[in-house]
Amino acid sequence: MRFAGNVAFVTGGATGIGLAITRRLASEGAAVVMFGINADDGARAVGQLAAESGVTTFVHGDVTDEAAVAHAVEHTVARYGALDILVNNAAIFATQQLLDHDSAAWRRVFDVIVDGARFATRAAAQQMIRGARGGAIINISSINSTRALPGASHYNAAKGALDQITRCAAVELAPHGIRVNAIAPGFVETPMAVVDGQNEHETAAFKDYYVAQRRIPLARPAQPEEIAAVVAFLASADASYLCGAVLAVDGGLSITF
Repeated sequence: MRFAGNVAFVTGGATGIGLAITRRLASEGAAVVMFGINADDGARAVGQLAAESGVTTFVHGDVTDEAAVAHAVEHTVARYGALDILVNNAAIFATQQLLDHDSAAWRRVFDVIVDGARFATRAAAQQMIRGARGGAIINISSINSTRALPGASHYNAAKGALDQITRCAAVELAPHGIRVNAIAPGFVETPMAVVDGQNEHETAAFKDYYVAQRRIPLARPAQPEEIAAVVAFLASADASYLCGAVLAVDGGLSITF
């Protein structure tokens, strides 16, 4: 129960990696507010977690709406009395070749991943500074922030920008006792892994290149709970001297390239 008395705000916290993060933080005593665009997912997550330990609620909203994000953060502090942990997890992904990009698709990816994190970080940091008890901000990046992946230039570029937001925010917020770090997952078993109706981890190409040939040394994708465990570490006092780090949690994939 290392987060007993703490309050966390998780964007995209009702599905996939976000839901695993919500569950993990709540299981260790935090009151967790999930913020997301899909109200059905939110209701389902609250129902799933109702029988488990911890306090979880859902606030419906779009991370690309700065006013909505600020209002949700203010609502969190008004309801629970503080804000100690922010996890910027919300993201979208769709493959599209650079030559086929339309501006709206490119802009939407940046709006969600980059501006969404910027809005939430600013709103959360203001509340953390006001509360004068420090805090932890964790951004969910990707190893694709430093790799070239055909068909994902918008996603990779946005994650690269998120890494830089992590580093710059870490420098600016450290004097206030707020630690900012990021996690860069590799392949993770989530709904986002389904492309064109097929789980990419179940394809023959994935099993051959990444598993059989040990491009992923651990020879499997991660489970969302394994990412959540690292979030819990970064949010805890055990990571008290980590500031501006981007940790690859990828089964070793990034060291094979």
